[in-house]
Amino acid sequence: MKTRQENRRKILRMFATGAAALALPPVHAQAFPARPLRLVVGFAPGGAADVVTRIIAKGLSAQLGQQVIVDNKAGAEGIIAAQEVMRAAPDGYTFLLGTNTAMVAVPSLRPNPPYDPFKAFTPLGMAGEFSMFLAVSPTLPSRNLSEFLDHVAANPGKYNSASSNSAAELAMLQLLGTRNTKVVNVRYKGDAQAMTDLVSGQIHMMFSTGTLTPTFVRDGRIKSLVTLLPKRSPLLPDVPTGAELGLGKLTITPWAGFFGPTGLPADVADRLSTELRNTLARPEVRDQLVAQGFSGYGMTATEFAAFFRRQYDGFVATVRENDVKFE
Repeated sequence: MKTRQENRRKILRMFATGAAALALPPVHAQAFPARPLRLVVGFAPGGAADVVTRIIAKGLSAQLGQQVIVDNKAGAEGIIAAQEVMRAAPDGYTFLLGTNTAMVAVPSLRPNPPYDPFKAFTPLGMAGEFSMFLAVSPTLPSRNLSEFLDHVAANPGKYNSASSNSAAELAMLQLLGTRNTKVVNVRYKGDAQAMTDLVSGQIHMMFSTGTLTPTFVRDGRIKSLVTLLPKRSPLLPDVPTGAELGLGKLTITPWAGFFGPTGLPADVADRLSTELRNTLARPEVRDQLVAQGFSGYGMTATEFAAFFRRQYDGFVATVRENDVKFE
């Protein structure tokens, strides 16, 4: 009899314990983000993409209340950085500042692309567009774009051009193609190194971003003859646009956007997308980006995915129309 009562009491205690456990509030995972994030960029420190990334990372840190660490993985046309993010855990703590080079040129033009950008990544949002100016060594006798093109065309094989990304290289090919002129292209890992060689006279021309060009133009160490922007830049208001000079074929505009690895949970992707847009709307971030010649503006993930597809298709069409070959 006693044993039966003890068993009954044990069973009642088990039910009571179970009921109490069910009554407890559920234990949720820590809210995202619970630790620092890593923003990977495929260019060396000091260049336009790096400077822009650091401005945005600082603003995003303030927005999220967590440190956003910039991780430079330069080289291989942005492939190293892209693959770093592609292989990262899909938890939102590692994401990419991707440009035309890694996200459009590499996967569309290489015979054996290292990744499919539409399958290997999650589009998070737009970062904005870089200003691009034709920067020319003062050693070239050219007061304007027409004189520059005439002189280069009259001296085949004499001059070289620098490029640190496919957009700059393709824009130069488009420009020189208006006179059926070619120069030797020299590729660099970043704008800063290329600009150093341009100023020293080792390089004769390049399409450079607004991060570096204005300072060197103002102090007379280089000249700028045209901008790829749709309207004149306040950084260099005396430099005309391609449209003003009748160069309607200059269609390349370098942009940057944010990408995470594929498989990001929807709530994490939405949070990152929202906070990135909020960051770009912060006055101090916007003003700093403008000072670097970068037009920062946000898009929803859906808007950015559609923009990305249009840019990809347009880039490929331009390359085919101009019969451009990238090694």
